[in-house]
Amino acid sequence: MNNNKKNIEVGRFLVSPMSQARLGGGFDALVSIRSGRGMASVDRVMRFTPQFSSPQAALHYARAEGLAWASSH
Repeated sequence: MNNNKKNIEVGRFLVSPMSQARLGGGFDALVSIRSGRGMASVDRVMRFTPQFSSPQAALHYARAEGLAWASSH
């Protein structure tokens, strides 16, 4: 899994875009959205349907989707 190491704070959320190589080729886009602290923390991980030809394209998509979700909640 490739994490771009650029966590982004959006209000009470921490958005962490990631990419992951698929077994058959291509890359998946994933994003972790965390909120809270300690025992009261919640981490949502979303994997998106489109397949990407590069890890950079997958990261770009995951970042945009994660920021959009965090901004609307």
